[in-house]
Amino acid sequence: MKKTLISACLALASVLPLTGVAQTAAYPTQPIKVVIGFAAGGPTDVIGRILAQHMSADLGQSVVVENRTGANSLIATREVAKAKPDGYTVLFASLSHNVNKLLLGDKSEYDPLKNFAPISLVANLPLVIVTAYDSPYKNLKELLDKAKSSPDAISYGSAGNGGSAHLAAAMMGTVAGVKMVHVPFRGNAPALTEVMSGRVSFMFYPMIGIAGHVENKRIRVLAVGSSKPMPEFPGVPTMDASGFPDFEQTAPWVGMLAPAGTPQPIVDKLNASIKKAMANPEVIKRMKDLGAQPVGDSPAQFREFLVKDQERWDRVIKASGIKAE
Repeated sequence: MKKTLISACLALASVLPLTGVAQTAAYPTQPIKVVIGFAAGGPTDVIGRILAQHMSADLGQSVVVENRTGANSLIATREVAKAKPDGYTVLFASLSHNVNKLLLGDKSEYDPLKNFAPISLVANLPLVIVTAYDSPYKNLKELLDKAKSSPDAISYGSAGNGGSAHLAAAMMGTVAGVKMVHVPFRGNAPALTEVMSGRVSFMFYPMIGIAGHVENKRIRVLAVGSSKPMPEFPGVPTMDASGFPDFEQTAPWVGMLAPAGTPQPIVDKLNASIKKAMANPEVIKRMKDLGAQPVGDSPAQFREFLVKDQERWDRVIKASGIKAE
């Protein structure tokens, strides 16, 4: 009787690991949910949906985007950190992934690296400063002169406290020695709407998706945050030329992460799918047309990038005196 029981247990133990391997090898067998912490129509959302479309075709399962907005992606990040590490719930994140932790400390309730398995950096998005087309400020100097002469008369929008637009504007204000009013929204898209209406003076916005607004004279680009002029905006000066050197470091990024503990074969399969999408000429064209710079690297490279990114924003936050709201 004892021998029979022992034999049965040994047989079961030998099958369980094989079952896990088989399930990993068969992945995915159901739809994959990509959680995005920003509003639909914003830069992170637009790129996430482009990527999801091509990953769906490659993986043979629907890759579905779910927007979980609020608190500069904190709600979405916490949700994915606590999700089952099976590859069916992943996070499409931006620089707020690191910044929220820097601003909130333990109140963020997650660690950017310990609670996540990096999959791939997808793209970088150079920032540009935009204002309403009929704004009284026709260049950056006029806007900053107004801020100097009338403290708190100038407002700037962002996708939330600690987001790329907030950090860039705060850093600019610190260097220029001016005070401006920060107006956070639940995403870049609603913030841009308020800028176009003139109710908010300006904002830093990733170049993605604004060409149409410029062409239709809804917004005016005052400066670009790249080290070199952008051919898409002829005659528009860089931030470097406007007296703000090395401003390209404010460029936000987007990338995909899974909950910590996700099996490496699943991480590798998702990474391979992203790389395949980022090598697709159609995806490359769509990204570049939107102003994004495609990347698509390895999990190890993305992890190394996240470490350096955290160090960079820690310096910026301390220098600008930004606090959690």
